[in-house]
Amino acid sequence: MIRVLLADDQELLRDALTTILGADARLEIVGGVADGAAAVEHVRAHDVDVVLMDVRMPGMDGIRATEEVRRVRPSTRVLVLTTFDVDEYVFGAIRAGASGFLTKDARPDALVDAIVRVAAGDAVMAPRATALLLQHVRRQAAPAGGDPLAVLSPREREVALMLARGASNDEIGRALYLTGNTVKTHVKAILAKLGLADRIQVVIWAYEHGVVEPGAQPHPRG
Repeated sequence: MIRVLLADDQELLRDALTTILGADARLEIVGGVADGAAAVEHVRAHDVDVVLMDVRMPGMDGIRATEEVRRVRPSTRVLVLTTFDVDEYVFGAIRAGASGFLTKDARPDALVDAIVRVAAGDAVMAPRATALLLQHVRRQAAPAGGDPLAVLSPREREVALMLARGASNDEIGRALYLTGNTVKTHVKAILAKLGLADRIQVVIWAYEHGVVEPGAQPHPRG
């Protein structure tokens, strides 16, 4: 069972989500809170796999709460749920460590699928949102000094470059002739060595450090 905490200041929405998500046998709703501070305290005191986090809440907003949740319990994932498609709050939450976001009008099956994927270590974000996020990152990126990938082994560098270009594990395996388990091992090592939370963080980090350029393709160059 995937333990899910709901963090939203709208009680009616929390109740609706509890009914919708609780109907799926893979999910267990372990609580509902109305602000970011309460979400952090709940995660501190209980085992939570995924926090479904609203970004606009009174007191501690979802951005700060995401950052604190990831600090207090790094194994807990955060999936942002927002009324808006893409805005500064969403950018802030992704930078703070959220594993993606969905809008509040997402279909129930899409929401359940996103929670399951995030709990498994994947990241969830629509292609349009990814493009807007990277545009935002590129505008703010500072020139990097030295070799940002120096800490990685040669094979990890190849995997990291493909991750940064948006490649899936299957694409990486086919291109580099690696098994699925080997790709997962390399991805885990890359995240640990770079101090990043997930694949979205790798993409953002790579653009910020000039590791990949706008328009880069998923497959490594010749």
